[in-house]
Amino acid sequence: MFVRGLATILHADLDSFYASVEQRDDARLRGRPVVVGGGVVLAASYEAKAYGVRTAMNGRQARALCPAAVVVPPRMAAYSEAGAAVFAIFRDTTPEVEGLSIDEAFLEVGGLARIAGTPREIAARLRARVLAEAGLPITVGVARTKFLAKVASGVGKPDGLLVVEPDRELEFLHPLPVERLWGVGAVTAATLHGLGVRTVADVAGLGEAALVSFLGPAAGRHLHALAHGRDTRRVDTHRTRRSIGSQRALGRRPRDPEELDAILAGTVDRLARRLRAPKGGDRDGGTGTGGGRTCRTVVLRLRFGDYARVTRSHTLPVATAHTPTILAAARRLLVAATPEIRERGITLLGLSLTNLDRDDALQLELPLDRQAGPALDSALDAVRRRFGAASVARATQIGRDQGLEVPLLPEHE
Repeated sequence: MFVRGLATILHADLDSFYASVEQRDDARLRGRPVVVGGGVVLAASYEAKAYGVRTAMNGRQARALCPAAVVVPPRMAAYSEAGAAVFAIFRDTTPEVEGLSIDEAFLEVGGLARIAGTPREIAARLRARVLAEAGLPITVGVARTKFLAKVASGVGKPDGLLVVEPDRELEFLHPLPVERLWGVGAVTAATLHGLGVRTVADVAGLGEAALVSFLGPAAGRHLHALAHGRDTRRVDTHRTRRSIGSQRALGRRPRDPEELDAILAGTVDRLARRLRAPKGGDRDGGTGTGGGRTCRTVVLRLRFGDYARVTRSHTLPVATAHTPTILAAARRLLVAATPEIRERGITLLGLSLTNLDRDDALQLELPLDRQAGPALDSALDAVRRRFGAASVARATQIGRDQGLEVPLLPEHE
Protein backbone atom coordinates (compact mmCIF):
# COMPACT_ATOMS: atom_id res chain seq x y z
CA MET A 1 0.00 0.00 0.00
CA PHE A 2 2.82 2.40 0.89
CA VAL A 3 6.05 3.10 -0.96
CA ARG A 4 8.88 1.77 1.19
CA GLY A 5 11.45 3.94 -0.54
CA LEU A 6 10.06 7.14 1.00
CA ALA A 7 10.41 8.51 4.52
CA THR A 8 6.78 8.10 5.60
CA ILE A 9 7.05 6.65 9.13
CA LEU A 10 6.75 9.01 12.09
CA HIS A 11 7.94 8.15 15.58
CA ALA A 12 6.21 10.52 17.98
CA ASP A 13 7.50 10.60 21.55
CA LEU A 14 6.37 12.98 24.29
CA ASP A 15 9.26 14.71 26.08
CA SER A 16 9.80 13.79 29.77
CA PHE A 17 6.12 12.88 29.83
CA TYR A 18 5.27 12.80 33.56
CA ALA A 19 7.40 15.86 34.31
CA SER A 20 5.93 17.76 31.35
CA VAL A 21 2.40 17.11 32.59
CA GLU A 22 3.39 18.47 36.00
CA GLN A 23 4.92 21.59 34.43
CA ARG A 24 1.85 22.06 32.23
CA ASP A 25 -0.53 21.87 35.19
CA ASP A 26 1.50 24.01 37.61
CA ALA A 27 2.95 27.22 36.18
CA ARG A 28 5.33 27.50 39.16
CA LEU A 29 7.22 24.42 37.90
CA ARG A 30 7.91 25.71 34.39
CA GLY A 31 11.56 26.25 33.68
CA ARG A 32 12.55 24.62 36.96
CA PRO A 33 14.17 21.19 37.53
CA VAL A 34 11.31 18.81 38.35
CA VAL A 35 11.59 15.25 39.64
CA VAL A 36 8.50 13.04 39.74
CA GLY A 37 8.66 10.48 42.55
CA GLY A 38 10.51 10.51 45.84
CA GLY A 39 12.26 7.22 46.66
CA VAL A 40 12.90 6.44 43.01
CA VAL A 41 12.87 8.92 40.12
CA LEU A 42 9.93 8.10 37.83
CA ALA A 43 10.63 11.05 35.51
CA ALA A 44 12.82 14.14 35.36
CA SER A 45 12.34 17.37 33.43
CA TYR A 46 15.07 18.41 31.02
CA GLU A 47 16.14 21.07 33.51
CA ALA A 48 16.81 18.26 36.01
CA LYS A 49 18.40 16.00 33.40
CA ALA A 50 20.97 18.74 32.77
CA TYR A 51 22.32 17.96 36.26
CA GLY A 52 22.57 14.23 35.53
CA VAL A 53 19.24 13.15 37.04
CA ARG A 54 17.85 10.10 35.25
CA THR A 55 14.77 7.87 35.42
CA ALA A 56 15.03 4.96 37.92
CA MET A 57 17.76 6.80 39.87
CA ASN A 58 17.60 6.71 43.65
CA GLY A 59 15.87 9.83 44.96
CA ARG A 60 18.68 10.63 47.40
CA GLN A 61 21.22 10.53 44.59
CA ALA A 62 19.00 12.74 42.42
CA ARG A 63 18.72 15.37 45.16
CA ALA A 64 22.49 15.31 45.65
CA LEU A 65 23.02 15.97 41.94
CA CYS A 66 20.36 18.67 41.79
CA PRO A 67 19.64 20.24 45.21
CA ALA A 68 17.29 22.77 43.59
CA ALA A 69 15.04 20.03 42.16
CA VAL A 70 11.34 20.28 42.97
CA VAL A 71 10.14 16.78 43.91
CA VAL A 72 6.45 16.13 43.20
CA PRO A 73 4.36 13.02 43.81
CA PRO A 74 3.15 11.17 40.72
CA ARG A 75 -0.44 11.61 39.51
CA MET A 76 -1.12 8.55 37.39
CA ALA A 77 -4.71 9.52 36.55
CA ALA A 78 -3.48 12.83 35.08
CA TYR A 79 -0.90 11.01 32.96
CA SER A 80 -3.49 8.54 31.67
CA GLU A 81 -5.79 11.41 30.70
CA ALA A 82 -2.98 13.28 28.95
CA GLY A 83 -1.84 10.18 27.07
CA ALA A 84 -5.39 9.48 25.88
CA ALA A 85 -5.71 13.06 24.60
CA VAL A 86 -2.46 12.77 22.63
CA PHE A 87 -3.44 9.40 21.13
CA ALA A 88 -6.73 10.93 19.98
CA ILE A 89 -4.65 13.46 18.03
CA PHE A 90 -2.49 10.66 16.60
CA ARG A 91 -5.55 8.80 15.34
CA ASP A 92 -7.08 11.95 13.96
CA THR A 93 -3.86 12.44 11.97
CA THR A 94 -3.79 8.94 10.43
CA PRO A 95 -5.59 5.63 10.98
CA GLU A 96 -2.23 3.85 10.84
CA VAL A 97 -1.08 4.19 14.47
CA GLU A 98 0.97 1.63 16.41
CA GLY A 99 1.12 2.51 20.09
CA LEU A 100 4.29 1.55 21.94
CA SER A 101 3.46 3.05 25.33
CA ILE A 102 1.12 5.69 26.71
CA ASP A 103 3.44 8.46 25.45
CA GLU A 104 4.95 7.00 22.28
CA ALA A 105 3.73 5.70 18.90
CA PHE A 106 4.60 5.02 15.28
CA LEU A 107 2.43 6.62 12.59
CA GLU A 108 2.40 5.70 8.91
CA VAL A 109 1.49 8.71 6.73
CA GLY A 110 2.49 7.42 3.30
CA GLY A 111 -1.08 7.38 2.04
CA LEU A 112 -1.85 10.99 3.00
CA ALA A 113 0.27 12.93 0.50
CA ARG A 114 -2.63 14.24 -1.62
CA ILE A 115 -4.81 15.31 1.29
CA ALA A 116 -2.34 16.23 4.01
CA GLY A 117 1.00 17.09 2.39
CA THR A 118 4.49 15.73 2.91
CA PRO A 119 5.49 13.70 5.99
CA ARG A 120 7.51 16.67 7.24
CA GLU A 121 4.45 18.93 6.98
CA ILE A 122 2.25 16.33 8.69
CA ALA A 123 4.79 15.93 11.49
CA ALA A 124 5.01 19.71 11.99
CA ARG A 125 1.22 20.01 12.25
CA LEU A 126 1.10 17.05 14.63
CA ARG A 127 3.61 18.70 16.96
CA ALA A 128 1.69 21.97 16.86
CA ARG A 129 -1.61 20.23 17.65
CA VAL A 130 -0.18 18.27 20.59
CA LEU A 131 1.20 21.48 22.06
CA ALA A 132 -1.97 23.49 21.43
CA GLU A 133 -4.56 20.86 22.40
CA ALA A 134 -2.75 18.76 25.02
CA GLY A 135 -0.30 21.41 26.21
CA LEU A 136 2.70 19.08 25.90
CA PRO A 137 5.98 19.17 23.95
CA ILE A 138 6.60 16.25 21.62
CA THR A 139 9.48 15.21 19.41
CA VAL A 140 8.88 13.53 16.05
CA GLY A 141 11.37 11.58 13.98
CA VAL A 142 10.56 10.85 10.32
CA ALA A 143 12.27 8.14 8.29
CA ARG A 144 11.82 5.28 5.85
CA THR A 145 11.99 2.61 8.60
CA LYS A 146 10.70 2.29 12.14
CA PHE A 147 14.21 1.92 13.52
CA LEU A 148 15.51 5.09 11.92
CA ALA A 149 12.38 7.05 12.84
CA LYS A 150 12.85 6.10 16.49
CA VAL A 151 16.54 6.98 16.40
CA ALA A 152 15.68 10.30 14.75
CA SER A 153 13.22 11.22 17.52
CA GLY A 154 15.84 10.37 20.13
CA VAL A 155 18.45 12.55 18.43
CA GLY A 156 15.90 15.33 17.88
CA LYS A 157 14.89 15.66 21.56
CA PRO A 158 13.72 17.74 23.22
CA ASP A 159 10.79 19.34 21.41
CA GLY A 160 12.19 18.75 17.94
CA LEU A 161 11.46 17.48 14.44
CA LEU A 162 14.10 15.51 12.55
CA VAL A 163 13.65 14.00 9.09
CA VAL A 164 16.09 11.36 7.84
CA GLU A 165 15.96 11.42 4.04
CA PRO A 166 16.45 7.99 2.38
CA ASP A 167 19.58 9.05 0.51
CA ARG A 168 21.26 10.24 3.74
CA GLU A 169 20.40 7.40 6.11
CA LEU A 170 23.91 6.05 6.67
CA GLU A 171 25.33 9.58 6.81
CA PHE A 172 22.96 10.21 9.73
CA LEU A 173 23.28 6.80 11.40
CA HIS A 174 26.95 5.87 11.28
CA PRO A 175 28.42 8.66 13.47
CA LEU A 176 26.04 7.82 16.34
CA PRO A 177 27.20 5.85 19.41
CA VAL A 178 26.46 2.12 19.46
CA GLU A 179 23.97 2.67 22.30
CA ARG A 180 21.56 4.13 19.74
CA LEU A 181 21.07 0.68 18.18
CA TRP A 182 18.00 -1.20 19.35
CA GLY A 183 19.10 -4.11 21.50
CA VAL A 184 22.34 -2.54 22.72
CA GLY A 185 22.07 -2.28 26.48
CA ALA A 186 24.78 -1.88 29.08
CA VAL A 187 26.12 -5.45 28.71
CA THR A 188 26.27 -5.47 24.90
CA ALA A 189 27.71 -1.94 24.84
CA ALA A 190 30.47 -3.03 27.24
CA THR A 191 31.27 -6.00 24.99
CA LEU A 192 31.44 -3.79 21.90
CA HIS A 193 33.51 -1.14 23.68
CA GLY A 194 35.94 -3.87 24.69
CA LEU A 195 36.42 -4.59 20.99
CA GLY A 196 37.09 -0.93 20.27
CA VAL A 197 33.63 -0.47 18.75
CA ARG A 198 32.18 2.92 19.69
CA THR A 199 30.01 4.07 16.77
CA VAL A 200 27.43 2.50 14.49
CA ALA A 201 29.97 2.81 11.68
CA ASP A 202 32.31 0.62 13.72
CA VAL A 203 29.57 -2.00 14.06
CA ALA A 204 28.91 -1.92 10.31
CA GLY A 205 32.63 -2.31 9.67
CA LEU A 206 32.93 -5.48 11.75
CA GLY A 207 30.84 -7.54 9.35
CA GLU A 208 28.08 -10.01 10.16
CA ALA A 209 30.34 -13.03 10.81
CA ALA A 210 32.39 -11.16 13.42
CA LEU A 211 29.28 -9.81 15.16
CA VAL A 212 27.78 -13.30 15.28
CA SER A 213 30.96 -14.73 16.78
CA PHE A 214 31.07 -12.05 19.50
CA LEU A 215 27.35 -11.64 20.28
CA GLY A 216 25.66 -14.81 19.07
CA PRO A 217 23.58 -15.48 15.92
CA ALA A 218 20.40 -13.55 16.79
CA ALA A 219 22.03 -10.42 18.25
CA GLY A 220 24.83 -10.39 15.68
CA ARG A 221 22.54 -10.53 12.66
CA HIS A 222 20.14 -8.05 14.22
CA LEU A 223 22.82 -5.43 14.87
CA HIS A 224 24.43 -5.99 11.46
CA ALA A 225 21.11 -5.27 9.74
CA LEU A 226 20.40 -2.16 11.82
CA ALA A 227 23.92 -0.80 11.34
CA HIS A 228 23.28 -0.90 7.59
CA GLY A 229 19.87 0.76 7.95
CA ARG A 230 17.85 -2.39 7.22
CA ASP A 231 14.51 -2.79 8.98
CA THR A 232 11.56 -4.36 7.12
CA ARG A 233 8.91 -3.99 9.84
CA ARG A 234 5.77 -2.07 8.95
CA VAL A 235 3.64 0.02 11.27
CA ASP A 236 1.33 -2.60 12.78
CA THR A 237 -2.07 -1.32 13.87
CA HIS A 238 -3.34 -4.81 14.77
CA ARG A 239 -0.51 -5.99 16.98
CA THR A 240 -1.83 -8.27 19.72
CA ARG A 241 -0.28 -7.81 23.11
CA ARG A 242 1.54 -10.98 24.15
CA SER A 243 1.96 -9.99 27.77
CA ILE A 244 0.60 -7.70 30.45
CA GLY A 245 2.44 -6.57 33.53
CA SER A 246 2.64 -4.27 36.50
CA GLN A 247 5.51 -3.22 38.73
CA ARG A 248 5.99 -1.25 41.91
CA ALA A 249 9.02 0.77 42.99
CA LEU A 250 9.73 0.03 46.66
CA GLY A 251 12.37 2.56 47.66
CA ARG A 252 15.32 1.36 49.72
CA ARG A 253 13.84 0.53 53.12
CA PRO A 254 13.83 -3.14 54.13
CA ARG A 255 10.72 -5.16 53.31
CA ASP A 256 9.72 -8.28 55.24
CA PRO A 257 8.36 -11.38 53.43
CA GLU A 258 4.79 -10.72 54.58
CA GLU A 259 4.83 -7.20 53.09
CA LEU A 260 6.28 -8.43 49.79
CA ASP A 261 3.64 -11.18 49.66
CA ALA A 262 0.87 -8.62 50.16
CA ILE A 263 2.28 -6.45 47.36
CA LEU A 264 2.54 -9.50 45.09
CA ALA A 265 -1.04 -10.58 45.86
CA GLY A 266 -2.39 -7.12 45.04
CA THR A 267 -0.46 -7.12 41.76
CA VAL A 268 -1.85 -10.54 40.83
CA ASP A 269 -5.39 -9.39 41.63
CA ARG A 270 -5.05 -6.41 39.26
CA LEU A 271 -3.45 -8.38 36.43
CA ALA A 272 -5.91 -11.28 36.65
CA ARG A 273 -8.84 -8.85 36.43
CA ARG A 274 -7.28 -7.32 33.33
CA LEU A 275 -6.92 -10.79 31.84
CA ARG A 276 -10.59 -11.57 32.38
CA ALA A 277 -11.91 -8.16 31.29
CA PRO A 278 -13.93 -8.48 28.06
CA LYS A 279 -13.08 -6.44 25.00
CA GLY A 280 -14.18 -2.90 25.66
CA GLY A 281 -14.56 -3.61 29.38
CA ASP A 282 -12.99 -1.46 32.04
CA ARG A 283 -9.61 -2.18 33.54
CA ASP A 284 -10.91 -2.85 37.04
CA GLY A 285 -13.13 -5.75 36.30
CA GLY A 286 -14.95 -7.76 33.72
CA THR A 287 -17.67 -10.31 33.46
CA GLY A 288 -15.15 -13.13 33.40
CA THR A 289 -16.81 -14.47 30.26
CA GLY A 290 -16.31 -13.77 26.60
CA GLY A 291 -13.54 -11.67 25.11
CA GLY A 292 -11.11 -12.15 27.99
CA ARG A 293 -7.73 -13.84 27.88
CA THR A 294 -5.68 -16.49 29.61
CA CYS A 295 -1.97 -16.78 30.33
CA ARG A 296 0.49 -19.68 30.41
CA THR A 297 3.61 -18.11 31.90
CA VAL A 298 4.11 -16.07 35.06
CA VAL A 299 7.24 -13.88 35.19
CA LEU A 300 8.53 -12.30 38.41
CA ARG A 301 10.70 -9.19 37.96
CA LEU A 302 12.98 -7.96 40.73
CA ARG A 303 15.40 -5.08 41.15
CA PHE A 304 17.79 -5.50 44.05
CA GLY A 305 19.32 -2.89 46.32
CA ASP A 306 22.31 -2.61 43.99
CA TYR A 307 19.85 -1.93 41.12
CA ALA A 308 20.71 -5.18 39.34
CA ARG A 309 17.63 -6.71 37.71
CA VAL A 310 16.60 -10.36 37.44
CA THR A 311 13.59 -12.25 36.15
CA ARG A 312 12.22 -15.63 37.21
CA SER A 313 9.46 -17.44 35.31
CA HIS A 314 7.14 -20.42 35.64
CA THR A 315 5.03 -21.92 32.84
CA LEU A 316 1.72 -23.41 33.91
CA PRO A 317 0.56 -26.79 32.55
CA VAL A 318 -2.77 -25.26 31.42
CA ALA A 319 -3.55 -21.68 30.37
CA THR A 320 -5.66 -19.88 32.95
CA ALA A 321 -7.09 -16.58 34.19
CA HIS A 322 -7.78 -18.03 37.65
CA THR A 323 -6.41 -15.70 40.32
CA PRO A 324 -5.43 -18.35 42.94
CA THR A 325 -3.59 -20.43 40.32
CA ILE A 326 -1.60 -17.43 39.08
CA LEU A 327 -0.91 -16.26 42.64
CA ALA A 328 0.35 -19.69 43.69
CA ALA A 329 2.85 -19.69 40.81
CA ALA A 330 3.97 -16.14 41.58
CA ARG A 331 4.40 -16.96 45.27
CA ARG A 332 6.62 -19.94 44.46
CA LEU A 333 8.87 -17.66 42.43
CA LEU A 334 9.01 -15.05 45.19
CA VAL A 335 9.77 -17.63 47.91
CA ALA A 336 12.61 -19.03 45.79
CA ALA A 337 14.07 -15.52 45.46
CA THR A 338 13.68 -14.63 49.16
CA PRO A 339 17.23 -15.59 50.26
CA GLU A 340 18.72 -13.32 47.58
CA ILE A 341 16.30 -10.51 48.47
CA ARG A 342 17.28 -10.82 52.14
CA GLU A 343 20.96 -10.59 51.21
CA ARG A 344 20.82 -7.85 48.56
CA GLY A 345 17.69 -5.86 49.42
CA ILE A 346 14.89 -5.04 46.96
CA THR A 347 13.87 -1.77 45.29
CA LEU A 348 11.30 -2.99 42.74
CA LEU A 349 8.86 -5.88 42.45
CA GLY A 350 6.98 -6.57 39.22
CA LEU A 351 4.99 -9.32 37.59
CA SER A 352 4.19 -10.12 33.96
CA LEU A 353 1.74 -12.60 32.53
CA THR A 354 2.84 -13.87 29.13
CA ASN A 355 1.88 -16.38 26.42
CA LEU A 356 -1.58 -14.83 26.30
CA ASP A 357 -4.47 -16.35 24.38
CA ARG A 358 -8.21 -15.76 24.09
CA ASP A 359 -10.25 -17.43 26.80
CA ASP A 360 -12.42 -19.11 24.15
CA ALA A 361 -9.31 -21.07 23.15
CA LEU A 362 -9.10 -22.62 26.63
CA GLN A 363 -9.65 -26.37 26.83
CA LEU A 364 -12.47 -27.04 29.30
CA GLU A 365 -11.84 -29.32 32.27
CA LEU A 366 -14.17 -31.25 34.54
CA PRO A 367 -14.98 -29.24 37.71
CA LEU A 368 -13.38 -31.77 40.07
CA ASP A 369 -12.20 -29.01 42.42
CA ARG A 370 -14.56 -26.13 43.17
CA GLN A 371 -11.61 -23.98 44.26
CA ALA A 372 -10.16 -24.23 40.75
CA GLY A 373 -13.24 -22.81 39.05
CA PRO A 374 -13.98 -19.23 37.94
CA ALA A 375 -17.08 -18.64 40.08
CA LEU A 376 -15.37 -16.67 42.85
CA ASP A 377 -13.30 -14.65 40.38
CA SER A 378 -16.44 -13.73 38.44
CA ALA A 379 -18.29 -12.68 41.58
CA LEU A 380 -15.42 -10.48 42.78
CA ASP A 381 -15.04 -8.94 39.32
CA ALA A 382 -18.74 -8.06 39.30
CA VAL A 383 -18.53 -6.41 42.75
CA ARG A 384 -15.47 -4.35 41.75
CA ARG A 385 -17.06 -3.37 38.46
CA ARG A 386 -20.15 -2.06 40.24
CA PHE A 387 -18.64 -0.53 43.37
CA GLY A 388 -15.04 0.24 42.35
CA ALA A 389 -11.70 -1.53 42.40
CA ALA A 390 -11.13 -0.78 46.10
CA SER A 391 -14.50 -2.16 47.24
CA VAL A 392 -13.06 -5.64 47.88
CA ALA A 393 -9.51 -6.25 49.10
CA ARG A 394 -7.46 -8.98 50.71
CA ALA A 395 -7.18 -8.74 54.48
CA THR A 396 -3.37 -8.57 54.17
CA GLN A 397 -3.70 -5.38 52.10
CA ILE A 398 -5.86 -3.43 54.55
CA GLY A 399 -3.95 -0.43 55.83
CA ARG A 400 -1.04 -0.98 53.44
CA ASP A 401 0.12 1.38 50.71
CA GLN A 402 -0.81 -0.34 47.45
CA GLY A 403 1.69 1.70 45.46
CA LEU A 404 1.33 3.12 41.98
CA GLU A 405 0.20 1.38 38.83
CA VAL A 406 1.87 2.84 35.76
CA PRO A 407 -0.65 3.97 33.10
CA LEU A 408 -0.66 1.70 30.07
CA LEU A 409 -2.07 1.57 26.57
CA PRO A 410 -5.59 0.12 26.38
CA GLU A 411 -5.60 -3.66 26.30
CA HIS A 412 -7.65 -3.75 23.07
CA GLU A 413 -7.21 -1.13 20.39
